Amino acid sequence: MTESKSYRSSFILLTTLFFLWGFITVLVDSLVPRLRELFTLSYSEAILVQFAFFGAYFVLSIPASYILSKIGYKKGIILGLMTMALGCLLFYPAASYRIFGVFLLAYFILAGGITILQVAANPFVAALGSEDDASSRLNLSQAFNSLGAAIAPAIGALFILSDKIKDKAEIASLSESAQQAYLTAEASAVQKPFLGLALFITLIAVFFIFAKLPKLISEKSTGTYGDAFMQPNLMLGVLGIFFYVGAEVSIGSFLVNYFQEMNMVPLITENSTMMGIADLIAKIFNKSLVGADDKALLGIFVIFYWSGAMIGRFVGSYLTKVMSPGKVLSIFASIAIILILTSINTTGLFSMWSILCVGLFNSIMFPTIFTLALDGIGDLKPKGSGLLCTAIVGGAFIPLFCGTIIDVSGFAVAFTFVTICYGYIFYYGIRNYRKDIAI
Repeated sequence: MTESKSYRSSFILLTTLFFLWGFITVLVDSLVPRLRELFTLSYSEAILVQFAFFGAYFVLSIPASYILSKIGYKKGIILGLMTMALGCLLFYPAASYRIFGVFLLAYFILAGGITILQVAANPFVAALGSEDDASSRLNLSQAFNSLGAAIAPAIGALFILSDKIKDKAEIASLSESAQQAYLTAEASAVQKPFLGLALFITLIAVFFIFAKLPKLISEKSTGTYGDAFMQPNLMLGVLGIFFYVGAEVSIGSFLVNYFQEMNMVPLITENSTMMGIADLIAKIFNKSLVGADDKALLGIFVIFYWSGAMIGRFVGSYLTKVMSPGKVLSIFASIAIILILTSINTTGLFSMWSILCVGLFNSIMFPTIFTLALDGIGDLKPKGSGLLCTAIVGGAFIPLFCGTIIDVSGFAVAFTFVTICYGYIFYYGIRNYRKDIAI
């Protein structure tokens, strides 16, 4: 009973971390359209924000695994949180001096802290009980990750994207005093949310200092990365994480611009139901859309992409308990493909809601791929977790590639490419489902 309570309290505590990094990861998306106009960037240049953020996973996941083996999971979590707080604080000078390179550095450091948390928390939650229920348990924790991700678009739309942004030519035409006032207001719009996050993250780190976590996973170095590379299902899972994160981030990062390209603002403003939804969400956060930039109105609806992932993970936590996780994964991947193809081949609100619904079927992919890849590798789990988190770099490369495609050929071609990513995830699900039925 005592062990069960310890597991339950540890699960709740670790799940707060999932919420936190889900919120911050998606909040980054809100800055992509803002920075694009502020610095007059192409789509491929603006997506460097995501490249810096997710590139940290590639650079730091394996070192994070090594650090955890030396200092332990609890100290590693505290280190990750403090690194995140430092990254948030760097947004202050980046916004004050309007230096794009400092923004990228801040993103990299912030993501570095999240990387340490990911490497520690995912296998830890998977180990809080039987291996048979690991996928269900991780889906439940990831549901709260999606809750944070669902709230972030509204915060981003109402607090980061809501005011009118001037380009460089418009700023140059202002008087010196007007320029200074505008730049100060611009800096404040970015600084306040991230200063608040830095304080909140620091408080969570202090809480973890006094928390007691059970020792479930060997923190000593067992096996080698060479041994991990010899696990075929693990390595195929690494590729699955790469494609999944890349596909999810590519869609999420470009949704506002995609809706702008489709000229959705008039369709939304002329539809009383759609405006009712937007106004209701704005009121929840005590904000108004009157006089707001078009991107704020469009950004409001991105909440449905990420909240779909949250709802799907609560449902997925049950489905992966009563069905083969591989089967659930393949079904969800195939539906995601159908929805994307529907969106790029239709117009108006139907097209908009089709792409937003992809979030619902993204829901179970990360935790299910993660647990399927770690299944049966024993003490190699910390190494496997490091490799799987390294693959999150898909969120850097695939959106960058999609941004380049959009610049050259448009959204339809870029999103068609994204369906190939889901095609691989479908294959990985089928592969593991067949393995389950063979046992």
